[in-house]
Order: sequence, then C-alpha cells, then structure tokens
Amino acid sequence: MKCVPYRRIGAISYAALLMFSAESHAQSLDTQAEQANQAGVGALRDELNQRIKEIDALKRKLAEQEAGLERLSRALDAGALDTQRGTGGTDANGLPVGTAAPDAAAAAAGAAAAQADTAGQAAAPGQAAQPAASQTAQQQNQPVGQAPVVDSRPPAVAPIFDQPGVLTPRHTLVVEPYFNFAYSSENQLSLVGYTVIPALLIGLINVSEVKTTTLTGGLAFRYGLTNRLEFELRVPYVYQTNDAVARQVFTGAASNSVISSNGNGIGDVEMTLRYQLNEGGPDKFYYVGWLRFKTATGKSPFNVLTDCVTTCIANTTGTGLPLQQPTGSGFLAIQPGLTWLFPTDPVVFFGNFSYLHSFGKNESLMLINGEEPLGKIQPGDIWGFNIGMGLALNEKASVSIGYDMSIVQPTSQNGQTVVGSVRTILGTLLIGYSYRVTPKTTLNFSIGAGLTRDTPDLSLTMRVPISF
Repeated sequence: MKCVPYRRIGAISYAALLMFSAESHAQSLDTQAEQANQAGVGALRDELNQRIKEIDALKRKLAEQEAGLERLSRALDAGALDTQRGTGGTDANGLPVGTAAPDAAAAAAGAAAAQADTAGQAAAPGQAAQPAASQTAQQQNQPVGQAPVVDSRPPAVAPIFDQPGVLTPRHTLVVEPYFNFAYSSENQLSLVGYTVIPALLIGLINVSEVKTTTLTGGLAFRYGLTNRLEFELRVPYVYQTNDAVARQVFTGAASNSVISSNGNGIGDVEMTLRYQLNEGGPDKFYYVGWLRFKTATGKSPFNVLTDCVTTCIANTTGTGLPLQQPTGSGFLAIQPGLTWLFPTDPVVFFGNFSYLHSFGKNESLMLINGEEPLGKIQPGDIWGFNIGMGLALNEKASVSIGYDMSIVQPTSQNGQTVVGSVRTILGTLLIGYSYRVTPKTTLNFSIGAGLTRDTPDLSLTMRVPISF
C-alpha cells in the first residue's frame, strides 16, 4: 500500500475548494443577473401600463371633443344660413340666431387637434403601445353625452307673399300688425249705336275711368303648437274708395261726371293651419303644407246699395255702380297649399302652390226700391303660384324679390257662365326688405307692381312681427 504525500493531498483539496468557490460565485452572478433582468422587465412593464393609461385618458378626451365638434357641426348646418343672411331669424327660444357658434366650432376643432397631437407624442416612446391604443380607440368609438335638439325650421327670409315660410317656435306667440295699400285704375269703353261702314259709328261713345284705392290694416296672431305646427288668425279692417269718371249714358253731355263711393268695416277673418312636412337642411328642400279657411265676416258686394231704381237689367235709369263699397268677398272659401324653400348659400329660393275654392250661394242685388234676385252665384276657383329669392345684405337686413300669379276662373250664375266673365290672370312683381330692429321685433316692407291689366297697379305692405 502506497502512501500519498500530504502535500499532494493538500493541493488536491485546495483545487477542489477553488472549483467549488468558482461555481458558487457563478451561480450567484447568474441569480443577480436574473433578478436584475426581472426588475428591468417589471419597470418597463409598469412604465408601459402607465403609458397605456395615459393614452386611454387622451383617447377618451379626444372622443369627447369629437362628439362636441359633431354636435356643433350639426347645429351650424341647421343655423348657418340664417346667421349669414341676417334675416332676423329666431331660435326655439325666440332669440336671434347668433354668430358665436363658428368660433366655438373652431375652438373645439383646435382642441381636438391638440389632443390628437398629444396622443401621438405619448405613443411614440413605446411602439408596443400601438396595438393597445388601437383597441382602446375602437372601444371608445361611441359618442359621449347627448346631442342638443337641432332647430330644423326653414331659414327666415324677407316676406313678400301672404303665406310665410318660417313657422313659429313651440309655445311662442307672434303678434303681427300689418298695413296694406293698393291702388288700381281701369279704362272702360262702351259703344252704343250702329255702324254704317266699319269706320263710321252712329250713336254714343261712353268712355269711363274707374279708380279704386283700398287700405287694409289688421292684426295677425300666430302660435306655435309644436316646432312643426302653427295656427294663425288674421283679422283685417278694410277701407275702400271707388271713383268712376264717365259721361251720362244716352245723353249728349259735354263734361264728365264723377260717381264716388266708399266703405269701411271689418274684412273677412282668416284662419290658417301650417305643418312642416320634413326636416330639410342646407341644399335640401323644406316643405310646409297649409290649409286656410276664409270666413264671410266682411260686407258682401251683393249687400251694398246700387244706384239702380227698380232693376239693373236693361235699365236706363242707373249705371249699376254701387253707392257703397264692400269690405269682403261675401263667400266662404277654403284654400289648401304647399310652401317650399330651398336654402343654398348665400340665397334662399321659395315659393307657393295653392288652390282656392269658394262656396256658392243664392244672392240678390240691392236696389233703391227693393231687391233683384240673381239666383245661385258661384265665384270662379283660383289657382295660385309664386316664386321668389331671398338674399342677405348684412347681419340684420335682407332683401327678397319674387313673382306672384293667380288664375281666376269665370263666375257662373245658376250653372251658366256670367256674360262678360272670362278667365283672368293676375300677375304681380314683388320686392321686399326685412330689418331686425330688436331680437324679437322685425320690420318687413314690400312693394308690388301689377304686370297685367286686371292686377292692382301698385301695392305697398308693411309688417311688424313681434315675438312673445
């Protein structure tokens, strides 16, 4: 048995100790490195989560800004034309349409852009946050809050026709004093005799000129039952004068005589119901259907005294002219119609279609010494059409121009067309101006010029609607 020297045993032990120490130190280093890596990953994960939370918060704010901008855009689409035209339109509270909304929309757009830039900068450090941000954006894609009620009424224009296009807001009362002046003149030529040759007349030539002036003043009351339905009551008071300049029939008088008459009193009261059929919008049509009922509260033309003594048929003792002037038509009537408006910046096109039907009845002509029965009188129906265009001058003033035409059918008596009654066409060219005096008061003025012989030569109308 060999004996190993102690020196060799000690060297082997020392080498083994060194190897064990080295292995232990390596394991310790690996543990420290792993712990360091885990700590770094945890810090990066915490930082990433924090970034994701910040991005989520920015996305929510951005969604709120986008929802607010969308609401402002819808409101601006409905009211921008009214604001730019400055026609004195009012909102649902009866206040004028303001001009602060575009600034608010611009501010909201700037805020949304700033939020978008901030979100982009926050997402830049961590590219891994992009998928999470996209998923969060999809989750936050729903509008925040409730959009305000948008005023969908047609834009206001300077009124030149009888039927307005803008409805009264809900639970709002509009009182409109109005005044109308109309003047017309007509020349009439009557030949009483016989001709020897076509160029020679033996008999009397009667030339007469009739001048009529009508003053109408009254009040119109409009109340908004809803934002799309309104009721109107119109109560007129009429004063009319008529001057007929002519020579006496069957006489050789060398000078003209004048027969003048006048009359005044309440006119025919009217009631109208209007309903907006659609919402419309910029570059879209608005349609307003309406139904008007005209009473016979005014004095009828058949209830005024004429200068005929016993009869006006083949009568030689009177002209048949009235000694008083009527203030109404004397017949009940109903009139359906449709108003349309088409706003396209910077103008608004508008117009009406209507049909008026009068209810016939038995009438008698009042004479100096009694009455003369006429039978059933049926006034001719009237087809109406008009078209116009409104344009803003500034924030408060606007101007409108339009054409109004009515086709009056012949009048019948006892089922037969009255002799001398023919189809009549009335055409009027109208220009109107509007100025908003206060937020609830507007001054409207229009001028009409007759384009046909049967139309009044001149008409002037003043309206002052006041909202309550």
